[in-house]
Amino acid sequence: MGNIVTTIKRFLSNKNTITILGVLLGIVVLYIGYNYRVDQAVETVMVPYAKQTITATSEITQDMISTVEVLNSFVSSRENLIVQTGQLINTTNPMCVTYGTSVPSGGFFYSEQVVSCNSMPNSILDDMPDGYTTFSMSVDIHSTYGNSMYPGDYIDLYVRMSNYDGKIIFGKLIESIEIRDVRDNQGVSVFLTSTAREPAELLFAVPTAEAEGEKDLFWLLNIATEINGLELVPVPKNASYSMNPGETQVSSNYLERIIRDYAQTIPDETTNNSGTIDNNTNNNTTTE
Repeated sequence: MGNIVTTIKRFLSNKNTITILGVLLGIVVLYIGYNYRVDQAVETVMVPYAKQTITATSEITQDMISTVEVLNSFVSSRENLIVQTGQLINTTNPMCVTYGTSVPSGGFFYSEQVVSCNSMPNSILDDMPDGYTTFSMSVDIHSTYGNSMYPGDYIDLYVRMSNYDGKIIFGKLIESIEIRDVRDNQGVSVFLTSTAREPAELLFAVPTAEAEGEKDLFWLLNIATEINGLELVPVPKNASYSMNPGETQVSSNYLERIIRDYAQTIPDETTNNSGTIDNNTNNNTTTE
């Protein structure tokens, strides 16, 4: 027994033996690692894709999707890729394609493209606070930066005009105002169809004189559109501006005063039940 132990010790103390064992161990590790990487590379998973083009606000149904086998490495490199059909088809909570996008035929689904249908407004008037109304602003393909402004985006509204001396005035009038819809010259939402449409108006929800504690932005913006030589300019911001919107408010008292100087105050006249006209202290205005 002692001779065997001595022989083993001599064998292991030999430098050549250690080198050979180290090489063999390295080969084993490389072999195991290589096979693991190969298995990972060729492993596949079933991923849902669109069998047809699905436009914005459309409900995703079973007949619109199918599945295809793709490499797991493709899936793991795209964290927002939807990999389960159950994330798209839900009988109790139907899913829709969100505003401002569409899923092309043959395309995969990503989490930012899909939203619960129940959370999407059915019209511009849905979820509008009391005392608010709709303001429509004329635009075109150029002023919307190639139709890159979407419902739900928060933007700023600037004023461009010349003063009495002919000098250019350009400044921010309204900050952090939400786009409720983008429509073409026929009143169709440009992001609700699969055909290309050019924007003609941006729709906003703004407070009126009846909104408690709010400035009458409806009046202010409508007066601004009636002033000759004054142009309202929509200015988009980055994604974080829309994700973390601030209060919608007048940004420049100076510009507000300029717009008010173009308007004349008139009394608000109403007819009471006796047929006579009462004048109250509320002030409406009209442009000169």
